[in-house]
Amino acid sequence: MPSIFEYLGIIFYFFSNEHEPIHVHARNGEFESKAEFYIKNGKITEIKIKEVIGKLPLKGVKLKDFKKFLSIYADKIVAKWVDYFIYHKKVSFEKIEVRL
Repeated sequence: MPSIFEYLGIIFYFFSNEHEPIHVHARNGEFESKAEFYIKNGKITEIKIKEVIGKLPLKGVKLKDFKKFLSIYADKIVAKWVDYFIYHKKVSFEKIEVRL
């Protein structure tokens, strides 16, 4: 289960045995949501925020932080997903400590 980013206490990660659509999980304490990326012709056309079964979803400021992060880092998240699941490469962890 590689963690790929931390942003203001929100940990972004993939499960090691994932499935499509390309998505990333985001956890802050007991709260967790995921973002699914829909891609057409190599471009992200839509990002859907989804709840994770059995978990309380991110809300309030943390949900806003999650959405803001996705708006800026979506392409990097997808690139890390492809590297990890398609090319079986190790992916690096990045910590962002300033509000975007």
